[in-house]
Amino acid sequence: MASEQKFVDFIIDQIGFSEQVTSKKMFGEYGLYFDNKLFALVCDNKLFIKPTQLGRVYINDVVEASPYPGAKPSFLIEEKLDDREWLRKLIKITVDELPEPKLKKIKAKDKK
Repeated sequence: MASEQKFVDFIIDQIGFSEQVTSKKMFGEYGLYFDNKLFALVCDNKLFIKPTQLGRVYINDVVEASPYPGAKPSFLIEEKLDDREWLRKLIKITVDELPEPKLKKIKAKDKK
């Protein structure tokens, strides 16, 4: 089942950071980005946050699941979606701990 745009909009609204958080549709599901960092996926109308050490400590009772078959497990967030402050803090903790995205190398033929 593909995720619905209204669920993605709800999550983005809950997170806040309206100028930095964007979504990108991918194969019927969505990636959530903070500036250029992919920090979460929305799959089957469920929120999956990339796992980090500090995020694990903050959540405390972590539920991990794969957003789709073959994917690495992520933190499945279901219980606290309505708690804006909690969710906002989790996203800030996660984004701060994630590495900067790698820049794509420009191929010689693309330079022309």
